[in-house]
Amino acid sequence: MLRVAVPNKGALSEAASSMLAEAGYRQRRDSRELVLVDPENEIEFFFLRPRDIAVYVGSGTLDVGITGRDLFLDAQVKAEELLQLGFGASTFRFAGPVGDFTAVEQLEGRRLATSYEGLLRDYLAERGISADVVRLDGAVESSVRLGVADAIADVVETGSTLRAAGMEIFGEPILQSEAVLIGRAGVAAPAGLDVLLRRLQGVLVARQYVMMDYDIRTNLVDEAAALTPGLESPTISPLRDSEWVAVRVMVKRTKTNRIMDELYELGARAILVSTIHACRI
Repeated sequence: MLRVAVPNKGALSEAASSMLAEAGYRQRRDSRELVLVDPENEIEFFFLRPRDIAVYVGSGTLDVGITGRDLFLDAQVKAEELLQLGFGASTFRFAGPVGDFTAVEQLEGRRLATSYEGLLRDYLAERGISADVVRLDGAVESSVRLGVADAIADVVETGSTLRAAGMEIFGEPILQSEAVLIGRAGVAAPAGLDVLLRRLQGVLVARQYVMMDYDIRTNLVDEAAALTPGLESPTISPLRDSEWVAVRVMVKRTKTNRIMDELYELGARAILVSTIHACRI
């Protein structure tokens, strides 16, 4: 039975559980439930702190896990990224008092506060920067005002919290993070992992694409196919009127309305769009 670690609380937990449910797996109804067995799919879910998931997977205690890329890299364990999951995006950046820093090189010999010690040390070592890393569990943005650090490295969303603390972002992003599926490195893939990957990839595709159907005159099929090439090729079916055909094709969800407008201008009619709930590509 495949053993999977899932975040136990917060936005990451909700998004992960939603994706797994869309992939056809049972999910818990009570947030206090820490273990859930899905015998039909031969899989067992363990709901853990996001920061601990990489440790369990890296040690081989659990087969795979869903966590943030930043937390995974910070744990510095023997694991590898298997799949990007398309949610939980965040940016890890440097910030300091307004006007004090403009470049990462200015951090040489300075004190840096962060909750991601391992990740930050690796980043600084790769660039030959020697700095004193101060590990904190929370409220990193207060460390400068309290005299613990000269600058910070933290996850930044809107930057409003930093501005309220009298700080600004500087330098390039340290890391672009999102939720990822990780597995132990250097070992054979556990039974059931291939099915889990296919199902999650199917959810990702279903979220990115819609199914579009439309009718078009036969002499305009090539032009219509250029607008809607699909993943491989459109499905084209004859209609009772031999001068028309029906076309079915997958298109990017974000481009749906623009493509509908262009098809209509070309001469397509009966243009319909439907949601894809699941697929295998």
